[in-house]
Amino acid sequence: MAKRSTKTPDFEAALAELEALVEKMEQGELSLDDSLKHFERGVQLTRSCQQALKDAEQKVQVLLEKDGQASLEPFENDEPT
Repeated sequence: MAKRSTKTPDFEAALAELEALVEKMEQGELSLDDSLKHFERGVQLTRSCQQALKDAEQKVQVLLEKDGQASLEPFENDEPT
């Protein structure tokens, strides 16, 4: 089993940390310096999450590919809009 890099947390861990950072910042009790540090970390986590979602989407497209052509179909939502 391959080890996960400690520099890049998995999607769920990154999302949980991002949510915690947002909650701390919304309380308004951090110093400007701490707020900037939290914001910088939040940007890093957001980029990590975006990349993880992009990678997952690419994997799904590869898995659904048939005869060299993607056979993706629109998602049909059962809920009325």
